[in-house]
Amino acid sequence: MSKNAFHQSNATPNNHSGRKILVTSALPYANGPIHLGHLVGYIQTDIWVRAMRAQGHQVIYVCGDDAHGTAIMLKAQANGVTPEQQIAQVQREHERDFAGFYVGFDQYHSTHSEENRKRASEIYIANRDAGHISVRPVRQLFDPEKGLFLADRFIKGECPKCGAKDQYGDSCEVCGSTYNATELKNPFSTLSGAVPIEKESEHYFFQLPHFAEFLQEWTRGEGRLQASISNKLGEWFESGLTDWDISRDAPYFGFEIPDAPNKYFYVWVDAPIGYMASFEHLCSKRHDLKFDEYFGKDSKTELYHFIGKDIVYFHSLFWPAMLEGAGYRTPTGIFANGFLTVNKEKMSKSRGTFIKAETYLEHLNPEYLRYYFASKLSDTVEDIDLNLEDFTLKVNSDLVGKVVNIASRCAGFITKKFDGKLAPISSEPQLLQDFIDAGAAIGQAYEQREFSRAIRDIMALADRANQYIDEKKPWALAKVEGMESEVHAVCSTGLNLFRQLMVYLSPILPTMAGQVQAFLNLNSLDWNSRFDVLLDHEIATFQPLMQRVEKDKVDAMVDASKDTLAPAPVAPAVKAAAKSAKAASSDKAKPAATTEGGVIGIDDFLKVEMRVAKILNAETVEGSDKLLQLTLDAGEAEPRTVFSGIRGAYAPEALINRLTIVVANLAPRKMRFGMSNGMVLAAGNDDGIFLLSPDSGAKAGDRVS
Repeated sequence: MSKNAFHQSNATPNNHSGRKILVTSALPYANGPIHLGHLVGYIQTDIWVRAMRAQGHQVIYVCGDDAHGTAIMLKAQANGVTPEQQIAQVQREHERDFAGFYVGFDQYHSTHSEENRKRASEIYIANRDAGHISVRPVRQLFDPEKGLFLADRFIKGECPKCGAKDQYGDSCEVCGSTYNATELKNPFSTLSGAVPIEKESEHYFFQLPHFAEFLQEWTRGEGRLQASISNKLGEWFESGLTDWDISRDAPYFGFEIPDAPNKYFYVWVDAPIGYMASFEHLCSKRHDLKFDEYFGKDSKTELYHFIGKDIVYFHSLFWPAMLEGAGYRTPTGIFANGFLTVNKEKMSKSRGTFIKAETYLEHLNPEYLRYYFASKLSDTVEDIDLNLEDFTLKVNSDLVGKVVNIASRCAGFITKKFDGKLAPISSEPQLLQDFIDAGAAIGQAYEQREFSRAIRDIMALADRANQYIDEKKPWALAKVEGMESEVHAVCSTGLNLFRQLMVYLSPILPTMAGQVQAFLNLNSLDWNSRFDVLLDHEIATFQPLMQRVEKDKVDAMVDASKDTLAPAPVAPAVKAAAKSAKAASSDKAKPAATTEGGVIGIDDFLKVEMRVAKILNAETVEGSDKLLQLTLDAGEAEPRTVFSGIRGAYAPEALINRLTIVVANLAPRKMRFGMSNGMVLAAGNDDGIFLLSPDSGAKAGDRVS
């Protein structure tokens, strides 16, 4: 059978519509690094974009940093830089990390851009002039020391319903009640510790109830939202939509509202408009793209947003309502993904499972993670788990042991015995046809975001290919005189099957796909290229395509992700003391000193000597990307040196002359950079690391008790 005969008898014409599609990912906040939890959504989106392009569609992929808000303003102040400098540095880091995982944006922009300023103002004015904006006074809590109104996340106090202490200004984690921050008992500012005061201010509101009927119909549109999301939104409709507060008072890092001096757009107003701004910036560089063709009211293109499930409310209610009110098209679909756990637990710095993208890339191949995430992802919003043992086994078994193994078993025979040329005819046309036909279902699985189903189908094909080679045993045939043509046929079929698998895996493994293109001397691994069976085709010498995941490298990544300074004997005692103090303050009936159940007594707590310290100097540590060397005045005859793992959160110069808290009686710890005499205290969460500081009036050397 000739090459042309096979192609003509089995190929089908390209019947793809060449749809025009614009895709966005949620905008990462510009106050911290990208970590593996973030990457779930971006890798999912990138795989979908690549799969749709491979199937013949015109897909544009844009994103950018979400760069506004009080948190960024405060972060910049803490780092001793301007907000503009802060967001520019973070954007460079974000773009570096995304590129490291082969997330291929056509445009990566920022919400702090002129395009976004103009679009946000235009959309606001259109809604205002249509009667969808109202203005009325509100009473808010105000920090008299910081001189700013406090968002709920910057206020803590006692729950007005159950009395639980240390609750944020919007809801209680103990009893689940929601409330206004002004209802908290004994509130305090988490920024300064000051008792906030109530102040009145005029605020601007987007009247979401105006769009209730539109949104109920829109959210139930076919394929627009996942079923679980639509059902959740139904609960919100039942409880009634309310006006949305879209303004914030100065000082605030963001865009000023037109005709409203010292009033700024709340970050969630201009954040989704950033999708439009990023695409508009791309249009200014690519004249084949027209903004109105994608965002005009009568647009026939498709628009999809990939987001985390925690921001569904903003994207599926406020965002389409704002667009509708301003006369723009609304999204074709909004796809939400779940969160990431590691080894079935929330990501943790102490366990080393809060893994930054940068740290992962220092130890492991990014395509390992792309493949593992793909094997877990579906069209649901369920959380996925990164089990590090399973991660190692799956990558080694599937990619190395099954897929790459096919090529390595066959390529050597072709190169050494047949001058690098595949057989001129196919000896297994039906087997090859089965692999070709499988592309339709696999392509559909990709489009439906059922990546785990696609992986199962691909690995089933890989098993068939390996079974074929095991049955034919080309290594044994090569030892039998006169069986050269059989060896040639078997190995040529094996490499054709391998090529089919790489067509299907190319959206997940773009770098390996490029290596395979070079090895097999191919112009493309697009979906329709699978119809062309490689006959009498010259290949290059095989080079290793992927190494096995080594456990020691996974362990090294986890170790590198742990808190740099967390001495085992002291940290648990301090933590237990804090729990004891909290328990004593909330339950007066319990004895103050007890040693039951791991709780320490007051005598144990008093063994930990904590003092106020002034940071005389701070500098980076050569050879470490986490440590700062701090010179502290703790009220002693001589300053002490402490190494602290806060480099990623603070610029050294921003810490000089700042007061902090140091554990003064901690045994000195010898490190390869020098001796660390103490430990400064900091709090940590998913948003970063926050150095603890005393209120104004405290002096270096003061005892903390």
